[in-house]
Amino acid sequence: MSRDEMSALQGKRLHKMVEYVYHHVPFYRNKLQEMDLTPDDIRTIDDIVKLPFTTKKDLRDNYPFGLQAAPASEIIRIHASSGTTGNPTIVGYTRKDIGVWTECMARCLTAYGVGRDDIFSVSYGYGLFTGGLGAHNGVEMVGAAVVPASTGNTEKHARLIRDLGITGIACTPSYALYLAETMDQIGISKEHIKLRMGAFGAEPWTESMRKEIEERLGLKAYNLYGLSEVMGPSVSYECAMQDGSHINEDHFYPEIINPVTLEKLPLGQSGELVFTTLTKEGMPVIRYRTRDLCSLIPGQCECGRTSVRMSRITGRSDDMLIIRGINVFPSQVESVVLSMKEFAPRYMLIVDRVNNLDTLQVQVELRQEYFTATFDTPAAIDELQKRLASKLKSVLSIGANVQLKAPGTIERSQGKSAHVIDKRNQ
Repeated sequence: MSRDEMSALQGKRLHKMVEYVYHHVPFYRNKLQEMDLTPDDIRTIDDIVKLPFTTKKDLRDNYPFGLQAAPASEIIRIHASSGTTGNPTIVGYTRKDIGVWTECMARCLTAYGVGRDDIFSVSYGYGLFTGGLGAHNGVEMVGAAVVPASTGNTEKHARLIRDLGITGIACTPSYALYLAETMDQIGISKEHIKLRMGAFGAEPWTESMRKEIEERLGLKAYNLYGLSEVMGPSVSYECAMQDGSHINEDHFYPEIINPVTLEKLPLGQSGELVFTTLTKEGMPVIRYRTRDLCSLIPGQCECGRTSVRMSRITGRSDDMLIIRGINVFPSQVESVVLSMKEFAPRYMLIVDRVNNLDTLQVQVELRQEYFTATFDTPAAIDELQKRLASKLKSVLSIGANVQLKAPGTIERSQGKSAHVIDKRNQ
């Protein structure tokens, strides 16, 4: 579609959606009435700025079904977020929602080059997490064979990748690296397997981590973005150009706002990503604040797709660490760690408060070949610690206590990786 055609479609769908939630969700009806708004005030997509924001707190405060728009008889599946504080986010899907989700996921997989002759391992967790079933349905719609591997029993999974000739995989970036480590341990190299593409998401990852995954598994690594509050994996996806992720904006309208002033920002400027669902029936959301920080990329992609693209997520506005008044994102630490050949992509940030002063410790694993050589020489350990500490300070603008760790000693995750331990509130 041209931009004008897309904007016209989005405007029609937005008006219909606002009318729908006004009559079916008391939370939104009350919000609109407080702002002296009716559905007739929302006619074009530009009118979206008149509408209120929705936050994670709103979803939790209305637990479990307060934001559900469709009647219970129309809900055919329920997922829940993996949040660690407060009530989980409960999301119900109608049959139409599942159909839209499946189509959007199929768009993503098609962009990665998945076809009917592929065998595709879905290694996101199945269950309440949206990753497993979300990717699974899309693979089936494309016509490829699904291997519902989920997570766990990684040695068996590695052997299946080799023995079945699996060509594609969907999982978290951290699990992809864990899989690569497991393959090394049991003697399976990338020359023994047929993997050629991977869909990675559910956690932030850097360009350096992409290169690491591609090198170790011998595939092309694509970004896959989604969140359960909006739909699940399939909200956006990279194409072969890998110049930003295309948003399925006929179903999910994106905005970038200043997270402090809440002002909508123009294309190209970085801020907080906000989504409005344009076609969702079960639990629609209006201007949902994702807390993810990125920008929207203007202009048509070289692949020919006209949908707007989002840049790589650089961090989150709510899990940003403030240490001695400085904003610190784990992704900044990861970029430094992966820029040095001595280190594996395994690190942990430990934040504490000593004598009323914030402290930051960065633990990082050495690669096996450098561990053997470095740990024989105390002077070499000291030199490498100082070099990493210096690079971290230049990026973070604060000093960090660096600890070098032996390979395999930082705890692994088979789901979303955790990179921060904040002891200040314990």
